[in-house]
Amino acid sequence: MTDAVVEDAERRLGVRLPASLLEILRVRNGGVVADAWNAFPTEVPTSWSGNLGIGRHDGRLSMLDTAYLAEEWGLPSPLVLLSGDGHCWIALNYRGCAVDEEPSVTWFDVDDSSELPLAADFRAFVERLTAAAALDLDHPDGTPPAS
Repeated sequence: MTDAVVEDAERRLGVRLPASLLEILRVRNGGVVADAWNAFPTEVPTSWSGNLGIGRHDGRLSMLDTAYLAEEWGLPSPLVLLSGDGHCWIALNYRGCAVDEEPSVTWFDVDDSSELPLAADFRAFVERLTAAAALDLDHPDGTPPAS
C-alpha cells in the first residue's frame, strides 16, 4: 500500500486515518484476523469476523465502501467501517471528532439500533484484542476463566 493509495482513500473518505491503523494496513491490507487477536472483551455479547482493507481485493468490501454501506444499513455519519456483516459493524467513529483528533472505535448493532463504545482510539482498540479461546464466553464481559 503506497502513500498515494492512503492519500486517495483519505480524500474519498473525507477523514484522516489513524497512523496505528495505517501501520497494520501496510503489513496486511484487510482480511481475516489471526486467532491470537480475534476477540475484543465487552460487557455485552458481540461478534466480529475480520477487517476491511483499502481498495478492492478479490471482490471483497473495503473501507472505501463506507458511504454506500452506511446509507444502506442506516448507520450514522461520519464513520469509517473496519469490520462487519451488515447487521453489526465496528467503525472508526468520527462524530464529534476534531480535525486533529483520532476517532474512537465503536460497535454498531443495526438490528437493535444500538452502539457500544469500544476504545478511545484505534491503538487502544488493538491493544485490547485477545484470543477468543482465552475468554470465558459464558461470563458477561468475556473475562478469562478463573483458575
